Amino acid sequence: MSQATSKRLSFLLLCTLLLVGPAQGKSPLPAPSGEVVLTVSGEVGLTNVDDEAHLDSDMLAALPRERLTTHTSVTDGPQTFEGFLARDLLDALHAEGERVTAMALNDYLAEIPVADFERYDVLLADTMNGERLTRRDKGPLWIVYPRDDHDELQDIRYDYRWVWQLYRLEVE
Repeated sequence: MSQATSKRLSFLLLCTLLLVGPAQGKSPLPAPSGEVVLTVSGEVGLTNVDDEAHLDSDMLAALPRERLTTHTSVTDGPQTFEGFLARDLLDALHAEGERVTAMALNDYLAEIPVADFERYDVLLADTMNGERLTRRDKGPLWIVYPRDDHDELQDIRYDYRWVWQLYRLEVE
């Protein structure tokens, strides 16, 4: 199967899952066909490995894409990020909880209220300035807040929630 066909099938499956709505208990999610980029565990309605959702880049690419230009506390000048909204991911997986623990490859942890994802367009970015984020440069995913759009996001407590090298979310 070609990569384009695989992406289309992943998109159609995610759209179908979103339209069907939450099911009783855990529901099956197709297994990833590529390297797992993100694992989501905890209060997740759709899973594919034990009680977790293991997602590859094709599965994540099926989510609606968003673009955000904003300043960060660790780069110079405004940066343009692309990825998908955290709330879209949680909705697609029928996740329910009050907070998410985001985990980075270097064992950094940040607790993020789910309300942040509802109030702000928090992006799980996989590109910055048109370049794919790699493990060497804050990838595969980086949690990015629309810092320039909301004065309250200039507060340092939000800077701690910008988890780069994100590989796992636990919904509680």
